[in-house]
Amino acid sequence: MSLKNLGDVSYFRLNNEINRPVNGQIPLHKDQDALAAFFKENVEPNTMKFDTMADKIEYLLEENYLESEFLAQYSADFIEELAAFLKSQNFTFKSFMAAYKFYNQYALKTNDGSFYLESMEDRVLFNALYFAEGNEELAKELANEMIHLRYQPATPSFLNAGRARRGELVSCFLIQVTDDMNAIGRSINSALQLSRIGGGVGISLSNLREAGAPIKGYDGAASGVVPVMKLFEDSFSYSNQLGQRQGAGVVYLDVFHPDIISFLSTKKENADEKVRVKTLSLGITVPDKFYELARKNEDMYLFSPYSVELEYGVPYSYIDITEKYDELVANPRIRKTKIKARDLETEISKLQQESGYPYIINIDTANRSNPVDGKIIMSNLCSEILQVQKPSVINDAQEYLDMGTDVSCNLGSTNIVNLMQSPDFGKSIRVMTRALTYITDHSDIVAVPTVAHGNKQAHSIGLGAMGLHSYLAQNLMDYGSAEAVEFTNIYFMLLNYWTLVESNNIARERKETFANFEKSDYANGTYFDKYVTGAYQPNSDKVKGLFDGIFIPDGQDWAALRDKVMADGLYHQNRLAVAPNGSISYINDVSASIHPITQRIEERQEKKIGKIYYPAAGLSTETIPFYKSAYDMDMRKVIDVYAAATEHVDQGLSLTLFLRSELPKELYEWKTESKQTTRDLSILRNYAFNKGIKSIYYVRTFTDDGEEVGANQCESCVI
Repeated sequence: MSLKNLGDVSYFRLNNEINRPVNGQIPLHKDQDALAAFFKENVEPNTMKFDTMADKIEYLLEENYLESEFLAQYSADFIEELAAFLKSQNFTFKSFMAAYKFYNQYALKTNDGSFYLESMEDRVLFNALYFAEGNEELAKELANEMIHLRYQPATPSFLNAGRARRGELVSCFLIQVTDDMNAIGRSINSALQLSRIGGGVGISLSNLREAGAPIKGYDGAASGVVPVMKLFEDSFSYSNQLGQRQGAGVVYLDVFHPDIISFLSTKKENADEKVRVKTLSLGITVPDKFYELARKNEDMYLFSPYSVELEYGVPYSYIDITEKYDELVANPRIRKTKIKARDLETEISKLQQESGYPYIINIDTANRSNPVDGKIIMSNLCSEILQVQKPSVINDAQEYLDMGTDVSCNLGSTNIVNLMQSPDFGKSIRVMTRALTYITDHSDIVAVPTVAHGNKQAHSIGLGAMGLHSYLAQNLMDYGSAEAVEFTNIYFMLLNYWTLVESNNIARERKETFANFEKSDYANGTYFDKYVTGAYQPNSDKVKGLFDGIFIPDGQDWAALRDKVMADGLYHQNRLAVAPNGSISYINDVSASIHPITQRIEERQEKKIGKIYYPAAGLSTETIPFYKSAYDMDMRKVIDVYAAATEHVDQGLSLTLFLRSELPKELYEWKTESKQTTRDLSILRNYAFNKGIKSIYYVRTFTDDGEEVGANQCESCVI
């Protein structure tokens, strides 16, 4: 038997029986039956056997499955010892979906796809050896974190670490386009290259002059951003890793850009095929001024990027629209058009109802809380990466006269359920920070110099979290309750504290900081003020009990850390970001990211297989009331949870809003009818803005016919 000829298997049938209640009860034991059958019928007979780990590694090297360089940093005895340690931990998958996902998507297979070459222990072993870079103690610690599912590298890292034939270890990229043909051409090439090596690509088009704007030295006028969007869409469709995956990209435009209406119209269901974008995602950057104008029901002016750059000498994205708005309106040299702010707000809501787009980046909110020198102008394909960028200047030979900085995303995630059981919470986070540091240190995207340059200067990472709803439900807490918000606040404060500690340790060891550290709020100490003077301690008995035995820093601890950071710096410009991390959360047997589950028994449509059912982790008679679907939840509760985490996260969080097309009237006090309206979305966006939310990812709508509008597309961040 081989994986290509499995014959008659029972595990799919057993898994499907979960969805058939028996005497009004969910037969959860059927999932365990399916798991056992999967190993008996699929994994065990189709895993290539070796007498020792040394034999396995010799085979994998000879057949060019593994790189030799990372293994050569360790003795054979140490590798055997670490492999034995991992085996002794008695790791087991807790659900059929977890095992199926791992063996289907992550385990190394023979070239012909007939046999498995790796177990979970093997994949963890190679990750630990790879990211520890010869440091035996770190390799042990990292292996310990991963086998106990406290730490989960992002899919590109977990999947590719150590493999001889692999893609990049990073998850996604951000590039910007300035207002000239050289930059447009260079950015299209960049998009092709980045899509080829993997990961979604975010692109800012806000600097491009609008349709109808003059072009110096020519009688004609500019065509605007929409034709450029079509060029990018075609580029991603072409650069699809030999058909293995759809190239994925998102384009961002500022809400005060004159092309904003035509930009949004490209996603409308009835859009003309000449302008419609089918596979490209849309995002908008929204300054505070827009919320003010919409709230007051006033006109809003849209400003020509071309005339703004002529007047101020910098690309449009680097102007503070909120600060300069009245000045721009009064300046006769700034070309402008006028629309009603409320009309645009309604257009945004209509499109979110239709498609889930656009993503919303509250750009002033992001920059207000940004502790480093420079300006955030955009985000990535999943809206959690918020890092400063610098524009480039390119000549006609496509050479960089001034090298700017763009962004690559190095992601990993804590598993909240398991990390809260760690024997040393702080040490776990410090080990994870070291693993992510390896990725940023060794990432060198030579095909896109601005991305490579930005990475070398920033050393940024993005540690996040998954399993919040699982943890809350298993501790009998309602998602969005006061205690849940309090727990989230303390948990993310601890992530912030310990990543700062380790970033400071690395800076001290290497005598190196991120570029322009001396211009940051870390360097002058003001970043730490709220922690030194504020009381970030558990208040309720429930949350105190959850953190019992876990060190919680007080004002004095923060002051001591501040002094160390001011003296020796930080290695990482950015440290925290919460991605959607969808599919990989199944392997971890927890809910995805920090948002609520959508179904107690989730139904997934798997290619060529059909439906697979996944019961929420820890689902039982006792926990079932606490596993409420996101679609039945007041989204303000979700926003409250994200706001609690946002206070401590230096980048962003992928916040998805879940709504039904027919909303229960009792859910929102302003509702007079059950049908979802554009007003509902406007109210929720404004609530999020007022709570300090930096970004809103998708708006997902559950329709009457059981369909979901607004589905995830960024595989690198999601899985």
